[in-house]
Amino acid sequence: SCYASQLCNCSSMGLDFIPPGLTAKMTVLNLAHNRIKRIQSQDLKQAVNLRALLLQSNKISSIDEDSFQPLAKLELLDLSNNSLAHLSPLWFGCLFSLQHLHLQGNSYRDLGQNSPFSSLRNLSSLHLGNPWFSVIRQGNFEGIELLHKLWIDGSNLSQYEQGSLKSIKEINHMIINIRDSNIFSEIVRDLLHSVSWLEVRRIAFSFTAEMQELRVLSSSFAKKISLRKTLLTDATVPEIASILEDMPKLVEIELVDCRLLGTGKWKMQIKAKQSQTLRVFTIKKLSIEEFYLFTDLQAVEGLLSLFTRVTVQNTKVFLVPCRISQNLRSLEYLDLSANLLGDLSLEHSACQGGWPSLQTLNLSQNSLSDLKMTSRSLSHLGNLIVLDISQNNFGEIPDVCEWPENLKYLNLSSTQIPKVTTCIPPTLEVLDVSANNLKEFELQLPFLKELYLTGNQLKTLPGAAPIPNLVALSVRRNKLNGFSKEAFESFRRMELLDASDNNFICSCEFLSFIHHEAGIAQVLVGWPDKYVCDSPLAVRGAQVGTVHLSLMECHRSLVVLLICVLVFLVILLLVAIGYKYHMVWYLRMTWAWLQAKRKPKRAPPKDVCYDAFVSYSENDSDWVENTMVRELEQACPPFRLCLHKRDFVPGKWIVDNIIDSIEKSHKTLFVLSEHFVQSEWCKYELDFSHFRLFDENNDAAILILLEPIQSNVIPKRFCKLRKIMNTKTYLEWPAGEEQQQMFWFNLKIALRS
Repeated sequence: SCYASQLCNCSSMGLDFIPPGLTAKMTVLNLAHNRIKRIQSQDLKQAVNLRALLLQSNKISSIDEDSFQPLAKLELLDLSNNSLAHLSPLWFGCLFSLQHLHLQGNSYRDLGQNSPFSSLRNLSSLHLGNPWFSVIRQGNFEGIELLHKLWIDGSNLSQYEQGSLKSIKEINHMIINIRDSNIFSEIVRDLLHSVSWLEVRRIAFSFTAEMQELRVLSSSFAKKISLRKTLLTDATVPEIASILEDMPKLVEIELVDCRLLGTGKWKMQIKAKQSQTLRVFTIKKLSIEEFYLFTDLQAVEGLLSLFTRVTVQNTKVFLVPCRISQNLRSLEYLDLSANLLGDLSLEHSACQGGWPSLQTLNLSQNSLSDLKMTSRSLSHLGNLIVLDISQNNFGEIPDVCEWPENLKYLNLSSTQIPKVTTCIPPTLEVLDVSANNLKEFELQLPFLKELYLTGNQLKTLPGAAPIPNLVALSVRRNKLNGFSKEAFESFRRMELLDASDNNFICSCEFLSFIHHEAGIAQVLVGWPDKYVCDSPLAVRGAQVGTVHLSLMECHRSLVVLLICVLVFLVILLLVAIGYKYHMVWYLRMTWAWLQAKRKPKRAPPKDVCYDAFVSYSENDSDWVENTMVRELEQACPPFRLCLHKRDFVPGKWIVDNIIDSIEKSHKTLFVLSEHFVQSEWCKYELDFSHFRLFDENNDAAILILLEPIQSNVIPKRFCKLRKIMNTKTYLEWPAGEEQQQMFWFNLKIALRS
């Protein structure tokens, strides 16, 4: 089945050679993690339409010169982590469409005397290097003029011929893993005007003398500098700051997972020259062994006035000196999450005159415990609009608090709050108090538009009258027993109400309202899959929308009173009700199935208006709607997807919606997971698509395995799914970021086929 499909995944199969029988239908061939040692001329001769060839993590040491000659349409070639001792220009001579080339992790020591890439005019990203890579010569990059990303692993690079990289006119993102500062300065000299984002990894800036070699960096036109896993000292920090400040176009500085030896007692004063471009400064996971002895950073005050965005995450910050805060006059965004700020240190950090322009502040995952003190410390920030203080430990909160007058967004999720009080500012438009211990919500918030109460202990919906402008409400994973018609009517104006994953008591009144409220499916997120009965016992676990209680259960006292006289009539009535509410449903479903069977096998081309109909469980909606839909509908060109939540016709029977949507789509995407096989509606979609698509023996179905599914987990009623998974190749959602890019590439190719 692999040979006949466009996507062929033969990774981790213990192959010693490229399997024979490859065809022109294939567009993606994954042979990673095997034991292949050689690529011969005839191996890929028939695969003329390949777009991606993955050969990483094999034992390849030999490639015939014309092995890749038939692959004129190839866009991605991954030969990383093999045993190639040299690179031949003849390998790549006919790869005119190649955009991504990965050659890292082999054993070559240089790139040869000339450029192996001279014919790759469309190359966008290039990854080179290994622990033995030691020489870069002039001419090695001839033929490449523009790169989106160039990654050189040169940890043991010892020789660089000046001008080697100068032939590349523009590099958007340059990543270099290097240890020798002299070699680094020579490379920088060739990249002064071509690199927009320079990322340096694993270099040690230990001594002042070394910094003179890097002074050339001050003439670079780079807009962003990133230092990752870099060693800094008190002696070299002033020199680096001086160099970066002189860069004419530098906008952003980023330090990620770096290490600083020292306490900030820098020996030379940094003279601020008021850079006109530097605006963004980011520090993530900076290790300072003696952080508790760190000084007040008085030496860098002059550098801070023009910063508009500052991020310092997971760096053990326990205090921002007042003078530093006061010098951040242009700061609009400040992220101090995952640090050690306490109530008293925050009061000092947010002193009067500090952060005067701040609009967004993130203090999540700190050591704050007094909400009244926290709010008072920030109350003078007149421009503050967004405040995130989630994942702190506030516990009980007072009735009165002082807040910034223009605060619109407040995140108090996961803060151990047992009860909300009038401490919450009335100016809010968005409030998140998810994952607390709330049992009720009765605040007067006249401007609130979005309210998030997920993961609390609520038993009833909050009142609508005190929140007249609410348009989105999430009460997922609470303890709601139900909601009355009056409550629903009051929230009818809302665009979104998510009450899924609660414990509904399927009372007669509640069920009557559910069955007769025509617009409920348009408002309730996750309806009907995620709305189930918790009681009574007879219907526990059943979907609320499918439960119909008998007259005896709804009017027990009346039935007992009349049972002696009307016992026969009651029995007939129960039979009639059972017939009415069950048999009719099954007949309608059978009729819909027969109608779908009798329709023509293909819809007229003019009626096909979607690239794909997406079948998924509501439990997987977060990945589908926030990850897959965003990736595909924002692609270039974009794909048009049909989602039941967004594209089904309101008021139309859901079964008809399913059939029509499948017929109006080129493809059908099945997002498979354990939730999928537990969903009845997913089963119907599978049934209808099975005889509409799979019986025609075409490739209109695409299977995405979101998570591993054991065969014994698939219910027996999903016999068609078992058949499909045994006969169709499917895409698996990977965990790694690099593999996810390949996943999207494969999926887009499948959709365009």
